[in-house]
Amino acid sequence: MKIVKVRAPTRIDLGGGWTDVPPYCDNEGGFVCNIAIDRYATATLSSSGDTSAPASADAPLLQAVLRRSGLAGVHCSLESDFPVGAGLGGSSAASAALLGAFAAWRDEPWDRREIAEEGRRIEVEELGVPGGRQDHYASTHGGALALTFSHTVEVRRIEMSAETRAEFERRALLLYTGESRISGGNITEVLRAYDDRDARVVIALARMRMLAEEICTFLEDGNLDGVGALMGEHWRHQRALHPAIPTPLIDEIVNRAYAFGAAGSKAMGASGGGCVLVICAERSVERVREAIAPLGTIIPFRLDTQGLSRCE
Repeated sequence: MKIVKVRAPTRIDLGGGWTDVPPYCDNEGGFVCNIAIDRYATATLSSSGDTSAPASADAPLLQAVLRRSGLAGVHCSLESDFPVGAGLGGSSAASAALLGAFAAWRDEPWDRREIAEEGRRIEVEELGVPGGRQDHYASTHGGALALTFSHTVEVRRIEMSAETRAEFERRALLLYTGESRISGGNITEVLRAYDDRDARVVIALARMRMLAEEICTFLEDGNLDGVGALMGEHWRHQRALHPAIPTPLIDEIVNRAYAFGAAGSKAMGASGGGCVLVICAERSVERVREAIAPLGTIIPFRLDTQGLSRCE
């Protein structure tokens, strides 16, 4: 029996999220700094003859990809090792893994950019999910990325030294709140406010884009204290976009992290729940970990540098 298994990573977004969403990125230009992590969606194809998608939270995505693939006699399943609704770009990782698996099934070379774009088209056209492009590019390309968005997407890999990568993995804590996100509604409301030229939203988005560019520079320089401080400022602007973005639990996590020595912190993705990323000061990792651990579930991770990849 023929079997193909492909995995795609999720991501942590350090800055610039929301600016990759049309029409903002088309009108103003967007910029995002994100890093792929080793929490994966894994797609498995087999020649069982059963083309039905299993009943799961991912079933609509599976059915959409199957419809667009045009393949017959292929059974498809999807697994993930991250919480649903965690704000880590999990649905984009899933679409990338599925599309990569179908390309591999046909023995076609991967066009990582096209897989990213097709994944977003499926979410928008088939599933009616609003959102941007940053997640799809993190899942297909891997590594630390500087992403520039207009009518096209420019991808630049951020060079991190081995020392900086190791230090980032040691000092970064990812805490899952256990709260479900409401990202679709958040995104729609923020875009409506942008279209109405709400000054609060327009100013916040412009500053978030600028902060993302600065975060990239600090990351390349290995200045993690600077990365954390800019993330903290970014969160202040991000939480001002819509009242549903911050939650009492997220605020408690952020405040407690700072009280015990965090350099900076922000919620992941569109927020309203999901995960919070904390960058600890050099000597405060264990203090911060002990302080925030009771408020959620710490998700261990390492940085992913491969992006979309075959599982042997």
